[in-house]
Amino acid sequence: MNSYALQLKDLRKSFGKSEIIRGINLDVPVGERLAIIGPNGAGKSTLFNLISGRFEPTSGDILLNGQRINGKKPFEINRMGLSRSFQITNIFPKLSVFENLRCSVLWNLGYKYTFLKFLADLDDANARTEELMSMIKLDKKRDVLATNLTYAEQRALEIGVTIGGGANVILLDEPTAGMSKTETTRFISLIKEVTVGKTLLTVEHDMGVVFGLADKIAVVVYGEVLAYDTPDAVRANQRVQEAYLGTSSSEAGVQHA
Repeated sequence: MNSYALQLKDLRKSFGKSEIIRGINLDVPVGERLAIIGPNGAGKSTLFNLISGRFEPTSGDILLNGQRINGKKPFEINRMGLSRSFQITNIFPKLSVFENLRCSVLWNLGYKYTFLKFLADLDDANARTEELMSMIKLDKKRDVLATNLTYAEQRALEIGVTIGGGANVILLDEPTAGMSKTETTRFISLIKEVTVGKTLLTVEHDMGVVFGLADKIAVVVYGEVLAYDTPDAVRANQRVQEAYLGTSSSEAGVQHA
């Protein structure tokens, strides 16, 4: 078994004459929680779009669990074991919590293009849905339409949908954006709980979230990885402080992204 869940090899992406991703090399071990940080315009969202199949690389390779995924469509990559959430909550607003989650588990349980079965009769799918609801602490909102949930509850539901398909590599794009400090603290705990045993990549601007969640941090500046290390090592890295934060090593460590 490949010891790396995700590998980026000299990954590059250009739009016209503008090179946004400039030769990124990154090996993410199975089970690692990696936070990707960097200033606006650093290429973080482009990197996520490349990994999840929304963009195709100009050159270089992306390996998911040892398999090359360049050029594959997002749904194909998802079925290979990678799932992604977005900055803007992406759920079915007119379906209930239970219905949203059940949609996410069907394919992984083998219910593909099935038209001759009633959803209510799919015992394994319904049991897995109940389990997911409990994991994301929304079991008491089972029949509530997604549109009527609070913002934090909608984000929790999206996390449930993201992991519902059984992916072992999870990409979360600014999962705590717009949350209060209390909501953020609870959400960090939720993410830790539901991603146990999975590989997690997250783009995040709240450094409290980054240092509370990540095993490693990759600092992306102008489409290149400036540093890839433990949170403490990144905090103390003078190059990161100068190039990313515009501060010197004599000042306080990383404070924000």
